[in-house]
Amino acid sequence: MKTSVLLAFSFVLPLIRAQVPHWGPCPEPDVQPGFSLKQFMGRWFEVARLPAQFEKGRCMETNFTLTTGSTIRVVSSEVFKGQTRKIEGTGVIEDMKNPAKLGISYSYVLPYSPYWILATDYTNTALVYSCTDILRLFHVDFAWILSRTRTLPEATILNAKETFVNNHIDVSRMIDTKQEGCDKYL
Repeated sequence: MKTSVLLAFSFVLPLIRAQVPHWGPCPEPDVQPGFSLKQFMGRWFEVARLPAQFEKGRCMETNFTLTTGSTIRVVSSEVFKGQTRKIEGTGVIEDMKNPAKLGISYSYVLPYSPYWILATDYTNTALVYSCTDILRLFHVDFAWILSRTRTLPEATILNAKETFVNNHIDVSRMIDTKQEGCDKYL
């Protein structure tokens, strides 16, 4: 048993290198009550995030387009080494009774990853959380502060971080996303 846990850990360690691992299972934060997928659609800019291996550039943004009542097209982009990189995926409402708990996949072979909307006013900000349990021994967090504009007032960012903390999500390693000089690329 000990050997199999160590072997499994050696395979997942490279996957979580840039992320923020924590002992124990994922927290169960509250999500946006009465969430409206239709109002959430459109362009969102990433203002801050927990470190993520799959995000290496700057000028991060995601555009959500409703394709059916419970399915969305997700196009994320970033500028990395002077080049615009885009990736397209699919999002779904996994439980119609709780529409703020989305699942997103950027590959046909990978399962949907949690993409939970903790809070949004639809016109200015959105707080998004994702968490993956690894063998129920530890979990890897992802958290984003999104905005309809490339920047937010510092007070808004502090309030957003407080919301995460109140939901038992450690954002002490959250970093600002560079959003300067982006318009010439996107």
